[in-house]
Amino acid sequence: MLSYEFMQKALLAGLMISILCPSIGLFIVLRRYSMIGDTLSHSSFAGVAIGLVSGINPLFTSLAFTTLCAVVIEFLRGYFKKYAELVMSIVLTLSLGLAIILVSSGKTTAKVSSYLFGSILTVNSSELLLIFIVSLICMGVLYFFYNQLVYITFDEEGAKVSGVKVKVINYIFTLLIGATISVSIRIMGILVISSIIVVPVATALVIKKGFKTTLLLSIIFGMIDVLGGLVLSYYGNSAPGGTIALMSVITLILVIIFNKKNY
Repeated sequence: MLSYEFMQKALLAGLMISILCPSIGLFIVLRRYSMIGDTLSHSSFAGVAIGLVSGINPLFTSLAFTTLCAVVIEFLRGYFKKYAELVMSIVLTLSLGLAIILVSSGKTTAKVSSYLFGSILTVNSSELLLIFIVSLICMGVLYFFYNQLVYITFDEEGAKVSGVKVKVINYIFTLLIGATISVSIRIMGILVISSIIVVPVATALVIKKGFKTTLLLSIIFGMIDVLGGLVLSYYGNSAPGGTIALMSVITLILVIIFNKKNY
């Protein structure tokens, strides 16, 4: 399997995503932001459609458009503080409407399905480089603002009182989510991207450990899900994105069963 260059690239891309997505995902889950993952994944669909129509690399247009939508979400949250889900619906409607118009125009190619369902086995060197750069930047920013993010996650009002620039960090975090999703869709696919962001975190939360341990476990489960799913998809000749999604749910179920036996 490893003798094939496309599998080497797929495993490398999968490894980076399996570290990045659960790292961001833990903060998303604990902040009750799970809906934002679905919203921005659909925003990335519009970004992909823009790229396919304009002839620009869809990953670049997806990154730009998803980042813009992330900023809009955080901006609108200031106007609808008590109705955060309303903001998600507004951005989701805008993104899907734009995506449907562009795709139905006939100017996009058949490649749109590779972004909907994922196509990790066709990741090229430039896309691999983009994933690496974005992953490096996101993990660096996450490390730099780690303490502030943890504080805001558990006590946003307390963080404001203590002088933490909550609004600025919320914008930064939302941008991280947008960037993470936009570079992950090539691997997982728009329809199942939430699985690698949320499910490994849910699996880690079942074990009920401290924050740092849960973060580490989320990454470990993410690696098991992505790399295990890739290997199974190769030998089972199945779609990588769907196999990874199923693998994540199976891992969750096994951990729940194992955890119950220990208590």
